[in-house]
Amino acid sequence: MIVLRLYAAAATMAAPLLRRHLRNRVEQGKELSNRLGERRGYSQIHRPAGRLIWLHAASVGETVSILPVIGALLEQSDVSVLATTGTVTSAQLLTKRCNEQGWDGRVLHRFIPLDVPRWGRRFLAHWRPNVAGFVESEIWPNLLRSCHRQGVKVMLINARMSPRSFSRWKLVPGAKRSLFARFAAVQAQTDGDAARLTALGARHVISPGNLKFAARALRADEAELNRLSVLIGNRPHWLAASTHPGEEAIAMRIHHALAADHPGLLTIISPRHPDRGAEIAEGWPRRGLAQDPPAEGGIWIADTLGEMGLLFRLSPIVFVGCSLAVGGGHNPLEPARLGCAVAMGPMTANCSEAVEILSDAGALQTVADENALRDWVNALLRDPARVQTMGVAGMSAASASAELPARLAQMLLDLAG
Repeated sequence: MIVLRLYAAAATMAAPLLRRHLRNRVEQGKELSNRLGERRGYSQIHRPAGRLIWLHAASVGETVSILPVIGALLEQSDVSVLATTGTVTSAQLLTKRCNEQGWDGRVLHRFIPLDVPRWGRRFLAHWRPNVAGFVESEIWPNLLRSCHRQGVKVMLINARMSPRSFSRWKLVPGAKRSLFARFAAVQAQTDGDAARLTALGARHVISPGNLKFAARALRADEAELNRLSVLIGNRPHWLAASTHPGEEAIAMRIHHALAADHPGLLTIISPRHPDRGAEIAEGWPRRGLAQDPPAEGGIWIADTLGEMGLLFRLSPIVFVGCSLAVGGGHNPLEPARLGCAVAMGPMTANCSEAVEILSDAGALQTVADENALRDWVNALLRDPARVQTMGVAGMSAASASAELPARLAQMLLDLAG
């Protein structure tokens, strides 16, 4: 408890430095200058009438995972959703998806205030949510404490607790029990996560499945899909998706190594952060500049946001990044759900359960290095039947936990009262 009080005091003292930090982030393009007040708990829009369910997701992946829960919540006519995120890209993605689903007016987006006690209190006083749901590992001590004091029940959704993080939390025994006991309910991704969270003091912990296995297939503009499919035609092609620095260069080298054996080869590279498109393009066409793929083979930089559903449908052979040149991994379920054959590097700690399930189903291949990825792409370009077999297996394995969003939505509504 003493540790949490010291943390709250430190956050309060750091407020002036955090304001400066936010201004610096504006200059870096990581914050929106006209919405900077939201990071200090201010809001220029009113709270809607009726029940308001607050869901907080850190970034793009977590935001995508809770979309089915939002849809299930909005089946109740008197419910609105306040969705907070911490990044500009996740805000843009949420806006796009809400427009597509026709949720305008019922889903409100704000940026999460930083974890300064009075900023959190200001946020809660304005919005007065009936219940809150924090996604995965979003544990904000001061905000959680303010929710507890104001009677706002908080549920931890799709919670992760790695062995490494567990070991760190055990170093502050008093703080961990005081903190984790404040969650009214916890839905953990795995039984292992559930056991570690229970050991840290969390109550009412269940592990009915991983919400990422319950997500709907990513959407795509059908007209644009048809147009691009005609442009690409029967050319051999593959996709390096959600890449990070170093992985684009790997994909380019693989392209040049295979181009002679696969005439007209098209390699599509979609960087995880679209603003890196200009940096990696090297003269190749960029979708972000409304440029189509090269007509006779080559490299196409797909540097746009919210089009992964389109890209996965265009290319059934997919490498998922943040797993080879850098580590952690991004969600392989998204391409698998759309029938893609998937490869990832060995560094997949952030999505190990999904990798294991897809690997066991024969839908995902782990490649040790650049040479192994090159050989895998080469083999699949030569074997359409294998691509189809892996794709069918992936679609089946990725369809688990379809009922989970509705169950979580009901748990939130029950806590809201």
